[in-house]
Amino acid sequence: MDLETLSHVIEPKLPGAVESYVDLGRFYDREGLEPLREELSAAMDGYKGHYKRAYRCLTAAAQLAEDSRALLLTPALEAKALKRARGILGREIKKTGRQSGRAVQRFLSGITCQGAICRFDTADTLCRRVYELSDSWGLGSGMLTALASGAMSAGYDVILCPSPLFPERAEHLLIPEQSLAFLTSTPALSYPGRPYRRIRLDAMADEELLRKYKARLKFSRKVQAALLEEGVEALAQAKAVHDRLEALYNPHVDFDGVYRQADELSRALLALT
Repeated sequence: MDLETLSHVIEPKLPGAVESYVDLGRFYDREGLEPLREELSAAMDGYKGHYKRAYRCLTAAAQLAEDSRALLLTPALEAKALKRARGILGREIKKTGRQSGRAVQRFLSGITCQGAICRFDTADTLCRRVYELSDSWGLGSGMLTALASGAMSAGYDVILCPSPLFPERAEHLLIPEQSLAFLTSTPALSYPGRPYRRIRLDAMADEELLRKYKARLKFSRKVQAALLEEGVEALAQAKAVHDRLEALYNPHVDFDGVYRQADELSRALLALT
């Protein structure tokens, strides 16, 4: 159990009648923490400051990525991608006669204090056949959405994996029942395995636009990479300060009491069911 768990507050809607307050703050050793007040305050401020810097950098990187995407995402490209999606659905997805499947969202990739990561291994575990979408500019979300919609219409459940920078957009798609995955591969985070098929979304972009904006796209990618690097560094600094906070707090928390409280609440909730 970490510092956030002990400090997080959820307001009950109907306290006493339906929900009850659970005071985890009573498990702090306040006398032991009092001499650490200044050190805790400084660490808490630094921790929040690093996160604010990280969010600013990542937001700026996302804005640059969106600018590049907007330059290349034309109606013609969207039509090509949709046509390709229909072809894949006709070839790979057979109708089951069942009711429409459902979609769940799970992040497969993220921006962390250790850098940008993607758990391609998870996709490989769930799906033997992988379509690698080679996509440098974020052009594939519409295609993934069309594939997901077609698979659900055929009766399959799907896992849509949002982009960490653009959570409203799909970045990967898994259809476990069909052992089929569609994974976005970028220059910065490429799929390491051997794909079943590869789709070059970059090649669908208008060649004239690519030539016209070549310098702008190159500069944008360079600055975006620098901003992401700065954001990752800020996240790493935030984690280091957070670890320091944990080290200061943990000796002064009655974790046995916390776990006893958790067990009591678990038993009460199970009794209700």
